[in-house]
Amino acid sequence: MSFRVRPIHWAVITSLSLSNALCADESPLMTVAPTMLVAPKTYPAEGFKAEGMTAIFYEGMPYKGKPTRVFAWVGLPKMEPNAKVPGIVLVHGGGGTAFEDWVRLWTKRGYAAIAMDTCGTVPRGKYAHWERHEAGGPPGNNVATADEPMTDQWNYHAVADVILAHSLLRSMPEVDPNRIGLTGISWGGYLTCIVSGLDDRFKFSTPVYGCGFLADDYLMTKSLANSGDRGKRWLAMWDPAHYLPKGNMPKLWVTGTNDNAFSLYAVQKSYRAAGGESTLCIRLRMPHGHNGPGEKPEEIHAFANSILKGGKPLARILDQKQEGQIVRIVFKSEAPVEKAELLFTKSTGGWKERLWETIPATVDNDKHEVVATLPEGTTVYFINLIDQRNLVISSEHVEVEN
Repeated sequence: MSFRVRPIHWAVITSLSLSNALCADESPLMTVAPTMLVAPKTYPAEGFKAEGMTAIFYEGMPYKGKPTRVFAWVGLPKMEPNAKVPGIVLVHGGGGTAFEDWVRLWTKRGYAAIAMDTCGTVPRGKYAHWERHEAGGPPGNNVATADEPMTDQWNYHAVADVILAHSLLRSMPEVDPNRIGLTGISWGGYLTCIVSGLDDRFKFSTPVYGCGFLADDYLMTKSLANSGDRGKRWLAMWDPAHYLPKGNMPKLWVTGTNDNAFSLYAVQKSYRAAGGESTLCIRLRMPHGHNGPGEKPEEIHAFANSILKGGKPLARILDQKQEGQIVRIVFKSEAPVEKAELLFTKSTGGWKERLWETIPATVDNDKHEVVATLPEGTTVYFINLIDQRNLVISSEHVEVEN
């Protein structure tokens, strides 16, 4: 995508800015061990049953010198004999686990799917209080562990769990190993960003909410600042900003205007830094969470189908420019764009508190162009295109220089 927009002047966020994190050369980035690229050994997960899928444990990476096992649901769609289907790897967010309904959502779409637990627990209990199992790895993200060996930190194990799940899925005879994608929600989106730069076997990645540049994002800034040098070491190892440029698969970024965990500011820095082509889907006040909001956006399904099944792709923004109060978007779309909206805010300050409003924009499918007029006082804006399938794609947001 190429855009003609006014330059955005990024603020420097305390001494924990990414530039400082990059100077912490005592903390190398994670690399993929050859064993992660081989299907791990699996074991039945006794006591767990769900229609149309299998509960398993697979061998994870050693934690504090001891072997680990990772719980996962694996599902296959209805399929013809000797057929091979595309696959999807599903990465839960904070407080989550391996969700069987998420796997079932994708098997109904004709995909093989695997959802693993990245926090050493099993799906027994309640949200954010799942039952730990005796061979589980680290329990969750903790900046305080940044002084420990990389291979004993949650981030390392969670990333490895995702890559091992991919290796397992692609080893299944029913699955086409050349047609597998990746999506994750919140902290799972964060992990998706890291994995996209480490495992180039994936054909696409879709981070939902999660992103990089976490020292510039209000969710993590306070925690990192309070952690001093340890926070810098954590950033140097685990900010997805380091990994995103290394991954060249296409990416779909799904989030909302007022996300309560990852700001549009950090998401924009992430997709601008990412390798490969990025497509944006930013909805007005999209809720943050599992059980629907993060799993079910149809844009993710259409994006996967376009890459793995030869389906009709999402619309693409080809050019974006502002002349005075007039904004013009040039697009390409195989499905007619039925309407467009200008999303704008007149607010400043914290991203999650800003009041966003919408007004219609004018669509000209013959010229492949959308035109909108900025209301007086606009501080930030972007345009959403909605095609006849009711699928949304977004332009980059622009901060207006008043």
